[in-house]
Amino acid sequence: MKRFLFKVTHESTAANELGLTVLRIFAGLSMALAHGLGKLPPSEPFIAGVGDLGLPLPNFMAWLAALTEFFGGILLCVGFLTRPAAFFLICTMVVAAFGKHINDPFKAKELAITYLVIYLVFVIRGAGKFSVDSLVHGKKTS
Repeated sequence: MKRFLFKVTHESTAANELGLTVLRIFAGLSMALAHGLGKLPPSEPFIAGVGDLGLPLPNFMAWLAALTEFFGGILLCVGFLTRPAAFFLICTMVVAAFGKHINDPFKAKELAITYLVIYLVFVIRGAGKFSVDSLVHGKKTS
C-alpha cells in the first residue's frame, strides 16, 4: 500500500505510458467530438463571435479554430504530430479562455484552461510510447 500511495517513478514504465495514453485519447476525442465537430462548418453566429473578439479575417479564423479543434483533437488522440497539434490547440484555448471568456467568472474559463494545461503537457512531454509518433520515430517520444 505504501508503494502505491507514495512511490515516485522517474523512469518510463508501462503504467506511466498507459496513463499518458489514456489522457491523450480522452483529451483529443473530447475536443474533436464535443467541440470541433459541432463547429464544422462554422455557423454565422460563430463567425460573428470570432469577429466580436477583434480578430482579423473572422471567417478564416473561425474555420481555423474549428479545424484545429476537430483535426487537432484527432491527431492528438492517435498521437500523430502531437506537439504541433497540441500547440495549435493551446492557441485556440488561449483565445477561448482569455478572449471569449475574458470578462466571465473563472467557472466559464475553467474548461478552456483545463484543456490548455493538458495540451501543454503534450507539447512538453510528447505523445508517449503508445502513439503513431513513437512508431514513426521507432522509439519512445520524449
